[in-house]
Amino acid sequence: MSNIGWIGTGVMGRPMAAHLIKAGHNLTVFNRTKSKAKELIDAGAKWANSPQEVAKDQDFVCTMVGYPQDVREVVFGKEGIINTIKPGSIFIDFTTSKPSLAIEIAEALKKKEVLALDAPVSGGDVGARNATLSIMVGGNEKAFNAAKPILERLGKTIILQGGPGAGQHTKMCNQIQIAGTMIGMVEALIYGTKAGLDLETMLHSISGGAAGCWSLDNLAPRILKGDMEPGFFVDHFVKDMGIALEEAQRMQISLPGLALVHQLYVSVQALGAGRKGTQALYLALQRMAGMD
Repeated sequence: MSNIGWIGTGVMGRPMAAHLIKAGHNLTVFNRTKSKAKELIDAGAKWANSPQEVAKDQDFVCTMVGYPQDVREVVFGKEGIINTIKPGSIFIDFTTSKPSLAIEIAEALKKKEVLALDAPVSGGDVGARNATLSIMVGGNEKAFNAAKPILERLGKTIILQGGPGAGQHTKMCNQIQIAGTMIGMVEALIYGTKAGLDLETMLHSISGGAAGCWSLDNLAPRILKGDMEPGFFVDHFVKDMGIALEEAQRMQISLPGLALVHQLYVSVQALGAGRKGTQALYLALQRMAGMD
């Protein structure tokens, strides 16, 4: 069993780390709010007071935080892991972040004789709890092979996409696709409501055909129940779409569909629902349709 340092015990990070404890690994955890790590500590994880304390003497150091600036602080900050991470260890960042930052981290850690993987995930809180995440990996093949037994405890689809940054680029493709399915799913519910349909019956029909998708299966039922609590925060999705649009501009490609959904989600933030789940897009479109 491996010694693993884990940073970030939120909606996604907490259940992911719990799977590794259950698998028998020795976990040391850090989170800015210690109370959010209590469940893991009660399950046997050790507590560390800083990222650099987490990184000491670990075989793997994993991060699952919110934003690229958080990743940068965890790695390069005053109390960052780069100060103490052990030569020969492997760093795995599960955060959805910038491809350019993943490359920067890989190059900096290589000088410390540490291999780095950018490994963003998809599947939301359901996938994190059920260990069925799709994990998109960028980095060194040797590091990928060494980390695979750990990744297999967290997900079902685990694929090396290429060198450093390739995992993050793949996650951008994932988020672009989800942006399209989210607006389609929400508009279908708005239309169905106005048409007077029984929405559960309607969803049962269309989910079995070409319209079927993860958002329809997992988030539409939450909307029908009025459940807007996060599996994945609106604020984080807006961040992800912003990264994708920034990369698209750099590559000189136009993504008009993504730009539209990004703006609609900004309107969700304006409604004060940034810390709700991505299904809260329904709130913005409901208001636009005069149905709120």
